[in-house]
Amino acid sequence: MKKLFRLALVSSLSLMCFSCYYDELYIEEIPEIPEDQIVSFQDDIQPIFTANCIGCHNASVANPDLREGNSYNAIVPEYVIAGDAENSEFYQKLPGIGHQPDPGFTLDVDEIALIKGWIDQGAENN
Repeated sequence: MKKLFRLALVSSLSLMCFSCYYDELYIEEIPEIPEDQIVSFQDDIQPIFTANCIGCHNASVANPDLREGNSYNAIVPEYVIAGDAENSEFYQKLPGIGHQPDPGFTLDVDEIALIKGWIDQGAENN
């Protein structure tokens, strides 16, 4: 009986130790936006916010309101350093870079590249 108990205990502990893990999110390398491609806030960035972010980032939360008509003034200049995406809090907290509102939710690399390109191009309200 002791042998069976030890076997069950060792098996249970082993199973418990090796079955717990944390998924780490790995994002593909972010492509660079070509210098001659102008990224427009209204045409390229706002649609990303509308499709992915406004469910949580709306007037009902303390986070930036990313609804159309409010988003630009909500993030620039408080969260965005124009011309420097890598050091902008907004970029650092994008789903897929740092912020995970829902496990498994990320922006795709093309959307992240557009946001990065827009910030690096000066974060204009165009």
